[in-house]
Amino acid sequence: MVIIRPITSDDFQALYEIAEESGIGFTSLPVNEEIIRKRIEHAEASFAKEVSKPGVEDYLFVMEDPETGRVLGTSGIEAAVGMDNTFYCYHLGMVIHASRELNIRNEVGTLTLCNDYTGASEICTLFLREDARKGANGRFLSKFRFLFIAEHRQRFSDTIIAEMRGVSDEDGNSPFWQWLEEHFFSMDFPTADYLTGIGQKVFIAELMPKYPIYVNLLSKEAQAVIGQVHEKTKPALNLLLSEGFSKGGYVDIFDGGPTVEANVNYIRTAQASRNLPIEIDSTLSGVKDSHFVINTQVKDFRGVMTAVKVNEEKDVARISPEAAKALNLSAGEHIRFAPIHLGE
Repeated sequence: MVIIRPITSDDFQALYEIAEESGIGFTSLPVNEEIIRKRIEHAEASFAKEVSKPGVEDYLFVMEDPETGRVLGTSGIEAAVGMDNTFYCYHLGMVIHASRELNIRNEVGTLTLCNDYTGASEICTLFLREDARKGANGRFLSKFRFLFIAEHRQRFSDTIIAEMRGVSDEDGNSPFWQWLEEHFFSMDFPTADYLTGIGQKVFIAELMPKYPIYVNLLSKEAQAVIGQVHEKTKPALNLLLSEGFSKGGYVDIFDGGPTVEANVNYIRTAQASRNLPIEIDSTLSGVKDSHFVINTQVKDFRGVMTAVKVNEEKDVARISPEAAKALNLSAGEHIRFAPIHLGE
């Protein structure tokens, strides 16, 4: 039984290793010791903070194998982007060039630098180590966040977004960035990506074109990857689309990867979730996992995958003693849960 819990300072080495394993393009986790330590400190403060509305909080979680203590992956939620560091993206638009007299009409796509998502909550920093990519671990590491958001609504915006990694090769070369680099910047994609990851974004405002870019002026290679995701990101994108997320017409300013969005009230796992008190039932020990389950805490948050049986007459959820122990719960305390396979 894997456990998801808030990150702590003891997880520094594991998170640093994950940053190294994640590779170029994983902007939210740069390979930088100082930045990683600060992010862990910020996360610890966020979990401990009393919150009435979303602000600069950054909730970073880890998935752990409790038998070995090994950290298997990480994922996070940023409560409100752009509050203490400008959040840039490109909006995909269109202009019409037409002449009635000449009977000519051309539709031209545009890319306009903007801050439209300021204040939205972002699910981010999802990475599962290769040897842990089995069973429902990947879905769990992504979807438990929707349960956490549903349980603690005051901490998050109604709009939830996710930036998806765009197309780049093994060396970190991005066709989209190569065009921008040639015309507006003098640094490669890995450098620009790293600077953004460590919070040095002033160069974006200083060097990025101030006016809309006509898409048809980009190289054919750059045009082809706008709104497309990295091959390794396709499963994550498909999972979010199945949850009700959609492409909102915005792409990343570096690699052209899409940003997907959803209203929290229409995310399927959040919609399907229930909050009930528990009964502890030893007959459920060893029964196949059927649900994603979280306790209702913040600082002492825990999440597991386990069997859940609902007694509708008593309005309680039954879980095994092992699950209750992993969640740090006693009989009568509450859980929020949703089926691993929606529709069950």
